[in-house]
Amino acid sequence: MAADQAAGGPDGPAVTGPAPLRLALWQPEARDETPAERLARLDAAMAALDGGADLVLTPELFLTGYNAGAAAAAERPYGPSARAAAAIARRHRTALVLGYPERADDGVAISALCLGPGGETLADYAKRRLMSDDERAAFRPGSVPGLIEVAGWRVGLLICWEVVVPEDVRALARAGAGAVVVPTALRRQRAVVARAVVPARAFENGVAVALANHAGREGDWDYLGESVVCGPDGRDLARGGAGEEMVLAAVDPGAPAAAWRGGCPLAELDRSQGGPAAAGAMVGHAPVAGG
Repeated sequence: MAADQAAGGPDGPAVTGPAPLRLALWQPEARDETPAERLARLDAAMAALDGGADLVLTPELFLTGYNAGAAAAAERPYGPSARAAAAIARRHRTALVLGYPERADDGVAISALCLGPGGETLADYAKRRLMSDDERAAFRPGSVPGLIEVAGWRVGLLICWEVVVPEDVRALARAGAGAVVVPTALRRQRAVVARAVVPARAFENGVAVALANHAGREGDWDYLGESVVCGPDGRDLARGGAGEEMVLAAVDPGAPAAAWRGGCPLAELDRSQGGPAAAGAMVGHAPVAGG
């Protein structure tokens, strides 16, 4: 990789590719649709990109909608929808992060299936922090952190409320992530997450942070929209509105190192302590299974 720095080095820990990381955040309008219909709409939106993205990020529980009986509609890993999504990624030669409810023997997880540009599985990340009584009643938490490589970049994975936890983003930055991608199902009353928390996490850690949200209304949920990509300096690279759209941004490969040299808070913290603290159990690669 062209810019593979060791954690705590003068240029920071980020592993970035030789070219900008081109991100596309799919912000779909909430509709009463089947998974196949949702995937068909995603396929059309990706076709319109004409190869202009390295990674397409969908919202949390994109395949079913968050507030529409997601647990009851859960699928086994590598089931029909996963295979259809892999075909979409392969057809457009673009990596894809698919938010979906994943059924396992011990319950249902809020998951993000990460597919490479050839349709191969990079990771199947399950949300570890279930942040409400309703979530804890309907879903079981994951246990393995998410870290993949796309276009030469190391990319961290979180889901929704996990980005609010400073330690979670910090651990991924210390593991070498130059960007962190976050599917979410964010309502209007939680606008502070998209408008203030995401820029803060990017600035604190010297990494790009991308948040992909739903738009419109689903039952009694009024989604915020405002999918956003913040650069490693905490400034918006792109921000969506309230309706359906594909939000596009490119992260410069030198930006994480520049933020580190410029004294992002994580860099200053590690320097003050004589090097990065142990990242602990959060750091590592999500296991790759299936095909």
